[in-house]
Amino acid sequence: MAEQWIVRVEGKDYGPVALTTLREWRDEGRVLPANEARLADTPSWITAIDIPGLFEEPAIDHQPVDAPPSAPSGLIQICLETVRIYAKGWFQFFGLTLLVVIPSICAQLTGIFLDESPTADINLRSVLAGGFAFCMLLLGLAAWPIYVAGIQILTAEFAVGRRLGFFAVLTHAIRLWPRVAICSILVYGAFFFWTALPLAVILMIALGGPSIMSFFLVLAVACVQVWIVGRLFVNFLFWQQCAVLDGLEVGVTFRESKRLARSGRDLPWFKRPLWRGVFISSLWVAFALALAFPVAWPTMREYFHIVTTTQDPQALVQALSAAPKAHGFNGVSFGLGLLQAILRPLLGIAFVLLYFDARSRVDQEDGAERDTER
Repeated sequence: MAEQWIVRVEGKDYGPVALTTLREWRDEGRVLPANEARLADTPSWITAIDIPGLFEEPAIDHQPVDAPPSAPSGLIQICLETVRIYAKGWFQFFGLTLLVVIPSICAQLTGIFLDESPTADINLRSVLAGGFAFCMLLLGLAAWPIYVAGIQILTAEFAVGRRLGFFAVLTHAIRLWPRVAICSILVYGAFFFWTALPLAVILMIALGGPSIMSFFLVLAVACVQVWIVGRLFVNFLFWQQCAVLDGLEVGVTFRESKRLARSGRDLPWFKRPLWRGVFISSLWVAFALALAFPVAWPTMREYFHIVTTTQDPQALVQALSAAPKAHGFNGVSFGLGLLQAILRPLLGIAFVLLYFDARSRVDQEDGAERDTER
C-alpha cells in the first residue's frame, strides 16, 4: 500500500492522502515546503520539503524540452494551435499577465495624478507619488523576465498534453529570472541602441538644413538602420525559447537562436522559421497598430499637418514640440492597452510552437548527419 501522509496547514490537519495528491496540492499552492507533515501511521512531524519526491520531483524541472510528437508544422496549424492553447490555459496566462500589467497600471494612474496636480510646486505629496510611480516601473521591469519564462513553460506543458499549476510555473520561472533578465537586457538594449542612434544621426542631419546631399545621407542611415535591426531580429528570434526551454547559458542561447532561425534553407522560403517568424510578428504588430490607431490618429493628423506645412527645419522641431498632447485619463486608450496586454501571450505561444517545429527539424538533420558520419 502506498504511503499516506497528513499535512498541517494553518493549524489544520489534512489527510491522510497519497503522494500524488500532495503533488497536486503543491502545484495548486496549497502545500508549501515549510508546512508540517507526517506519515499517517507515525506520530513524528517533519516539514513537507523533507517528503521524498514531493518538492524535488522533476515534473517542474524544465531542462531541455523535447518537441511534442504532434507539434504543428504548418503556419495555419500553428495559429490554430496557438488559439487552442491560449483558450485552454487562459486563467494561467492571465495570471502571468497581471504580473506586468498591475505595476504598469499603477504607474500610469500615478502619472495621470501628477499631470492633473493643480500646482507644479514640488511637495511631499508629489515626491511620494513620483517615487511610487518609479517603484512600480521597476517592479514591472523586474516581473518581465518571470512573465517571459512563464509563457514558455506553460506553452510547452500544454503542447505535450500536461498541465502544471500556476504556482509551480511561477516557482520555476522565478528560478530562471537571472538568465532571462540578462538576455532581456542584451536583446532590448541592442534594439534600443540601433534604433536610437540612427534616429539621432538623422535628426542632426535634418537640423543642418535641406539639401540633396542631406536627403541621400538620411536615406543611407535609414537603410543601415533597417538592415541592422533586421539582422538583430533574425539572431534573437528564438532567444526566449533557447534560454528557458533548452536551459542554455546566455552566450550559447544567442548562438543557438541564430542557428535555429537560419535553419531550413533547403525548404521553400515561406516554410523557413525565419519567414514564419516575420509573418507572425507582422501579424501581431498590425493588430497592435489597429488597436492604437483610434487613439493615436488625432495626434498623427496634427503632426502630419505640421510636417507638410512647415519648411524650415528648426521651426519644424519647435512646432512639433509645441503641438498639443493628450493629458489626463483616456478610457478608450486604457481599455485598448489592457486588451493588447491580455492578448500578448498569443505571440509568445506562437513562437514556442514555431520553435518546436524548427527544433524537431534541426534535430532530425543533426541525427542524419551523425548517421552519415558513421
